[in-house]
Amino acid sequence: MALVAGRFDVFLVGLDPTVGTEISKTRPCLVVSPDELNQVLATALIAPITTRFRDYPCRVTCKFRRKTGQIALDQIRCVDRERLL
Repeated sequence: MALVAGRFDVFLVGLDPTVGTEISKTRPCLVVSPDELNQVLATALIAPITTRFRDYPCRVTCKFRRKTGQIALDQIRCVDRERLL
């Protein structure tokens, strides 16, 4: 059974397979979909968190588990909740 994710929760998400310049591998991701959708859909909108810094206006710097990184809002994607670890 897939987890019910809450908005602004952070999960490890297996992002592979990917194409081109999409962020890949398993990494922490921020759930950005609203709770109303998370409770009824089998998918969630997530934004990957990366430690590779880019000077993009769509990247939000954050600190998670004592590491500084960026939430990659330019890489938001819809994933099945089965990918949430």
